[in-house]
Amino acid sequence: MDDKLSTGRPGPTGGTRLDPWFGAYAQRAHGMRASEIRALFAVANRPEVVSLAGGMPYLDGLPLDSIADTIQRLVATRGTTVLQYGSGQGDETLREHIVDVVAMEGIDAHPDDVVVTTGSQQALDLVARIFVDPGDVVVAEAPSYVGALGVFRSYQAEVEHVPLDADGLVPEALEATLERLAREGRRVKLLYTVPNFHNPAGVTLSAERRPKILEIARRYGVLVVEDNPYGLLGFSGDPLPALRASDEEGVLYLGSFSKTFAPGYRVGWVIAPHAVREKLVLASESSILCPSNASQLAISAYMESADWRGQIKSFRELYRERRDAMTTALTEHMPDSSWNTPDGGFYVWVKLPPGLDARAMLPRAVTSRVAYVPGTAFFADGTGADHLRLSYCFPTPERIREGVRRLGSVIGDERDLADLFGTDADVDPDLRDVDNPGPDLA
Repeated sequence: MDDKLSTGRPGPTGGTRLDPWFGAYAQRAHGMRASEIRALFAVANRPEVVSLAGGMPYLDGLPLDSIADTIQRLVATRGTTVLQYGSGQGDETLREHIVDVVAMEGIDAHPDDVVVTTGSQQALDLVARIFVDPGDVVVAEAPSYVGALGVFRSYQAEVEHVPLDADGLVPEALEATLERLAREGRRVKLLYTVPNFHNPAGVTLSAERRPKILEIARRYGVLVVEDNPYGLLGFSGDPLPALRASDEEGVLYLGSFSKTFAPGYRVGWVIAPHAVREKLVLASESSILCPSNASQLAISAYMESADWRGQIKSFRELYRERRDAMTTALTEHMPDSSWNTPDGGFYVWVKLPPGLDARAMLPRAVTSRVAYVPGTAFFADGTGADHLRLSYCFPTPERIREGVRRLGSVIGDERDLADLFGTDADVDPDLRDVDNPGPDLA
């Protein structure tokens, strides 16, 4: 086959009729895959489907009329600044507000330590860009946030998982993993962790384990990436001190306004040591020039005019009610499954009865008008089919109960099929096969 396309335009070697530029992609582009969550997004958003999949905050709980008035005044009085380019590091006033936010978790930071990003997802991308070479190792919890796994994959990192339990990342397992990797001569660059109300596992790294994790990382020379979008959304007591509060040089702290205010503004941040901060700013400027002034100044205006601490408290109460609705419904409709009871955040991590496959079961669930995320999305090696993630943040308690009821019925049917056919492999492939299941949103 020659390199002439049907249009007559010469294509790169390795092109195909479906994608004439296939042979021209950088090697790292071939490792990109659609998120198992986003692939189901269009289906899961149909009104007849109860989506327990995506992690969308419940924004109807915000004082929208007041926010609208604040933004209108902001544009009227400072429009030429709001609509202009800004600083690559981020607006200084917003960085001062971010310092106030992270102080609630024991972090003593200066506005100069903060780099504003386009959501904490961009922060992850920048960190990987400046630290990860192809073949470097990133150690991450098992399971781990699907968006982080996608970033690490895009920079051709090798992800090594370390198990979680009810108290979070297991220190002994972390040390054993780092020791093995050192013995194998593999270069570990980052330890990626979601210590509070983990996505997807819902667990929190205990206060007793936090210094142990930091000591192990220091001893092996591994930089800790602390991703903490849910830390202020606990349902009982004060937030635990952040890892960054105990180690300013060894921890990069990632935060976001997406869960405590509004994800549509796409504003997050990194708190980093001085030298790392400079690299992050340069990387950000080469990518986006500067974060959105409109988004940053809107959030600053909100924080100056609204009771943002009281709003976070309201969110805690709202999400606690939804968490309770979900765990009660699970007890009623899925008694043969097991799950954690999170003390904050958005997610419940469910282990299915033996022999069931969450990924294979997903098409049947969507047909029954309920959506979830299969556990395979949260493991770099595609394991985790015996688990699924349920999100309780967006649906009303009534919808949550109905969604879990539908899911329980699907699981019952799957168990009946397994009993009838003996093993999953014997089931009609038309009932099992799906090329691109899944939704993502945080």
